[in-house]
Formats: sequence, structure tokens, C-alpha cells
Amino acid sequence: MARFVERGLKQQAYAVDVAENGEEGLQMARDADYDLIVLDVMLPGRDGFAVLRELRNSRQATRVLILTARDALHDRVRGLDLGADDYLVKPFDLDEFLARVRALLRRVATEAPILLSYSDLELDPRTRSVRRAGRAIELTVKPFAILDLLLRRAGQVVSRAELAEHVWDSYFDPFSNVIDVTMHHLREKVDRGAGVRLIHTVRGVGYVLREGNK
Repeated sequence: MARFVERGLKQQAYAVDVAENGEEGLQMARDADYDLIVLDVMLPGRDGFAVLRELRNSRQATRVLILTARDALHDRVRGLDLGADDYLVKPFDLDEFLARVRALLRRVATEAPILLSYSDLELDPRTRSVRRAGRAIELTVKPFAILDLLLRRAGQVVSRAELAEHVWDSYFDPFSNVIDVTMHHLREKVDRGAGVRLIHTVRGVGYVLREGNK
């Protein structure tokens, strides 16, 4: 089930880490800054309710979606009272699960505009569409996720480490050239034929979205 959920999320351009038990999940939640935690209840070792209680007792505010076969009313009430932001019972429809994920992430970034834009570049996260000066741009999953992050941080340098964390996952190989290759393809799509370049390399640091040809 965890792998099924992981595949479903990755197909939507989310970076996903999977914990095999409650202790591992709790430690990962403490060590990294996640946008959302999908939490099962019946985990090996420390169960999901105990993990959630520990997170909230430590003032960890990350959104939590409980995904479990525990469908009794008292379990739902307990999960929500412990601080879960949503509760979904197995078996579930993947489309509904993804819709709940999107709804929770919208709460995390309510200040972000629905349509992301900079200069003549526009990205719509809802329809997964990109346009530059009215020209439609087709992007695969990873370039789309990178452009989404660059637009949300327009004018700010996004480090390679941040790209690896938000677009790939904990298994990313820091010695591979996958970021360089992906950025090359993204530039070809976004800046090709345009009078002004938008995607720039900050040597030794990362990338920035800004107007200019230098």
C-alpha cells in the first residue's frame, strides 16, 4: 500500500519519502521540513496515533493526513482530536486521496496565488499547464516541479540541495548529473526563442528565475 501511494504521489510530481515503521517515521518528521505527512495507524513498533501525539506534543505543525483501515467512529474522533488534519479510510480511491492532499497543501500555502506567473511566464498548478507569452509549453513531471518551485521563489536563488529535496527524494544521488540534465531540458522549453532569458545559473549555488540575458 505504501508503494502504491508513493507511485501515485510521484506521478503528480511530489517528492516522497517512505518510512517503514513508526519510529522511523517520527525521526524523519523531526529531521526534515515536510509539507505533508501521510500517516497510517497500524504501523510496526510505535503506532500512528502515538506518532501523531508525539509530533503535536513537540509543537510539530506539519499537516497530517491519516490513511488507515481503522474505520470506527471512535478511531476517527481520536485521530482528529490528536491533531490530524484529515482522516481517510482504506480502501480508498486514488483520485480522492490526491484531492485531499491538494486541499491540505493549499492550506499550507494559502498565500500563494492559484496561477503562478513571472514576466510573460505562467504556470497553473491545477491544470498542470505552462505558457510563455501565450505559447503552450509541454513539460514532464520533474521539469514542471522545478519550474513550480522557481516561480514560487522568483528572484531568489534556489540551491541544488533544495531542488533535490523538493523535486526528488531522500534517495537522490548527489553525485549524479540529473539536475543539470533536467535544467537543460527546462531551459530549452522555457527560454528557447524568447527575447529574454528567465532561468539563470548561479555558479556553485543553484538557479534563479529572473529577467535578463546574463
